[in-house]
Amino acid sequence: MWFYVQHVLIPHQQADAALHGIPRGNLSDLYPRWLGARELLLHHCDPYSSEITREIQIGYYGRPLDPARPTDPKDQQGFAYPVYVVLLLSPTVTLPFSAVQTGFRWFLVALTVVTVFVWLRALRWRPSMTITAILIVLALGSFQALQGIKLQQLSLLVSGLVAVSALLLNENYLAFAGVLLAVATIKPQLVLLLVGWLLLWAVSDWHRRQNFVWGFISTMVVLLAAGEYVLPGWIGRFRDAVIAYRQYNDRAGSVLDMLFTPLWGGFLAGSVMLALAYGCWKFRHASTDLPAFNLVLLLVLAVTVVVVPKAAPYNQALLLPGILLLARNCRNLWHKNRLTRIILMICGLLISWPWLAAAALTVALLFVPAEVVQKGWALPVWTSLAIPLAVVALLVSSFDELARAGMEKQRDPGWTEPDR
Repeated sequence: MWFYVQHVLIPHQQADAALHGIPRGNLSDLYPRWLGARELLLHHCDPYSSEITREIQIGYYGRPLDPARPTDPKDQQGFAYPVYVVLLLSPTVTLPFSAVQTGFRWFLVALTVVTVFVWLRALRWRPSMTITAILIVLALGSFQALQGIKLQQLSLLVSGLVAVSALLLNENYLAFAGVLLAVATIKPQLVLLLVGWLLLWAVSDWHRRQNFVWGFISTMVVLLAAGEYVLPGWIGRFRDAVIAYRQYNDRAGSVLDMLFTPLWGGFLAGSVMLALAYGCWKFRHASTDLPAFNLVLLLVLAVTVVVVPKAAPYNQALLLPGILLLARNCRNLWHKNRLTRIILMICGLLISWPWLAAAALTVALLFVPAEVVQKGWALPVWTSLAIPLAVVALLVSSFDELARAGMEKQRDPGWTEPDR
């Protein structure tokens, strides 16, 4: 997969950009946030302003975008994040971006590895070292993680924060879990459903779970107040930036929008969230030591990927725990019934297809001119939109089986996954 991205996908993009006059700069999704943080903290400039957006474009694209050029990208790369993201980036604002970019890329690699370990512990799965090593290689070798690492996407950071928060919940460190989940709101669209579910879960047993709420709310108050201190009135500016982003990214849409048109996608998204709300309400009393709690949490994350307004592969980092749970229980699911077996096969094929296609393109480079192979650049991403739907469908159809299997394995504290 890494070879495919470096020698097929990127050369195709470079050739296409040269042919159509599409600008290419550092293309780092971290850069707009870093430059906005630097200008705000060092020069007291509004990161949401059109002047800063123009500076961002010069670095990100190599030049300002020209509306008169039809081939120029539509994404203006404005600072469309809550302003308190600058607090996380503040230690880097005095460094050259080249150093920040390199350091953050390796940080995301390490974070992806750590996230696998964290989710394994949160799911109470203790596989052998061989299985663990395979899972890490597959996680780092997935197109979703690779795209996030290449673009220095903060979605991977949010995914890591969510993983640690889930582990802290399982270990009953509720206040610290709330603190980290509040920090994860630097990308609010990725944690909105999760925050809603966990707040409902907490208030359903207020006496035992109130620390989660206090940890979350107190941290949000600090973040919002700090944002107001460094940029008074930032909430209105952030709202305007989000509205502008939706306008100039009119082609952006959720997985459901892309697969079923915006009209049907909106209807299906509403239906999915209503069904999810029913499930969350039904299991709101589940304690963290019950498999149903983790199952609902993983389902919330998977549905988030399906309905989030931008169907970017790097957001699918939130599917990692759901895929790990399904992989752990694939043998039980295979023997459940014919429908579950069919969904399991479809899900497995969709997830494995990118690696199969990348391997085929890599082998083809040995025998076919690179220009010809690069025409097949889209093969590994064919299934990217279908993967989240397949994971959601399999989690829903196998909920009872996964909960029962989780209870059986919890009764055996010495259980370890055998090598396969």
